[in-house]
Amino acid sequence: MKFAIIAAGEGSRLAEEGISQPKPLVPLLGEPMIARLMRIFSKCQAEEIIVMVNQLHPQTATFVREYAKTLPCPVRLVEKTTPSSMHSFFEISLLLAGAPFCLTTVDTIFREADFKKYIAAFQASKVDGMMAVTDFIDDEKPLYVGTDETLNITGFFDAQGTATYISGGIYCLTPKTLQTLQRCMTEGQSRMRNFQRALVADGFHLKAYPFPKILDVDHASDIVKAEMFLKEI
Repeated sequence: MKFAIIAAGEGSRLAEEGISQPKPLVPLLGEPMIARLMRIFSKCQAEEIIVMVNQLHPQTATFVREYAKTLPCPVRLVEKTTPSSMHSFFEISLLLAGAPFCLTTVDTIFREADFKKYIAAFQASKVDGMMAVTDFIDDEKPLYVGTDETLNITGFFDAQGTATYISGGIYCLTPKTLQTLQRCMTEGQSRMRNFQRALVADGFHLKAYPFPKILDVDHASDIVKAEMFLKEI
């Protein structure tokens, strides 16, 4: 199984709020966010870790190259500035073909134990995709996830309606879902939520996997929240 990290955003909100490091290098409890993900992924028997970074902050790429030397699995670094997370996903999609994979953005914060259970559940399943979800809502523009009684995903929505969960921004997928990504790019789509909606429209079997809590680091205040969360037992 492959793992991929999208770390190509500009981190402009953090910079405006006085954070000097590029977002991937912002430490949580002393560990840069991108290092934390790479470490956790490597402990999940990763076949390969693909890391997508932008060209605006070359220190991020330098850090990834050096940190990769400490890991037991190969790391492939892609450097390109893209306009959105979905464009970044598309840039690395050829590297993800041929094996199931897990994709997330660099600022997605979760407990390591919860993540390992999630990966095990996906590997034991026969679904086309398993999406991390949570009922903890602390997001400026959450994507609500509709499910049936057995957690099959029925849709992705901007408004809550009857949905219990929101997307956690972690996606376990099989390679055949990449054909939908190609279609979305051809149609000019540019948001990950539209890709997820397209997966449903294309008839892929998607399952929701609930996490107790998942956080995003978008603002300086989120760093404190994330560290407090990771300290919780």
